[in-house]
Amino acid sequence: MSDRWRHPAIKAIAIGCSAGGLDVLHVILPLLPADFALPVVVVAHIGPSAENLIVGALRRDCLLPVVEAEERMTVTPGTIHVAPPDYHLLVEADHTFSLSVDSKVNNSRPSIDVFLASAADAWGSGLAAVLLTGANCDGVGGMAAVKAADGFCIVQDPATAYAPIMPQSAIDAGIADRVLTPEGIAALIVSFHSSSHKGAVA
Repeated sequence: MSDRWRHPAIKAIAIGCSAGGLDVLHVILPLLPADFALPVVVVAHIGPSAENLIVGALRRDCLLPVVEAEERMTVTPGTIHVAPPDYHLLVEADHTFSLSVDSKVNNSRPSIDVFLASAADAWGSGLAAVLLTGANCDGVGGMAAVKAADGFCIVQDPATAYAPIMPQSAIDAGIADRVLTPEGIAALIVSFHSSSHKGAVA
């Protein structure tokens, strides 16, 4: 795990979660201030026939607007975008979303791996990726892609996770730059916002 970080300012935040994820999102995302200037994208494992209940649940608690990501929607600063059920979500080089009905990856659609790989291509070292609670290994490959693109990888402390397999797998793979509690993750994300206004990340 890295002791310090010397990268350019963060441009976007990507968050992946599975089992128990909504509870952790309710800890992290409401702590982002109303003037938070970076885009946030959430990819959570949702059943294929489910209404996107995450959007409605987060809207009640968050200071930022929460929207479901749509085909060709532009990734918007200061907005929380949530992947729709039963589609892989990708971000293109022009920072617009695309949706795919390709086969499931790690038994999941949307897949965290699929999104993070595309986000790593789109933002490179400007991406901070967060991997939260989950009961499978989806997200570990995507986090590796973020790491390879010189992005920043944040992992939930498995001791605080409802399902520790996903974050523990990322730690075991040696790709975590920080391992933090949900509250610690929120504080770090807020610091990226603050640093973006100063032009540097400490």
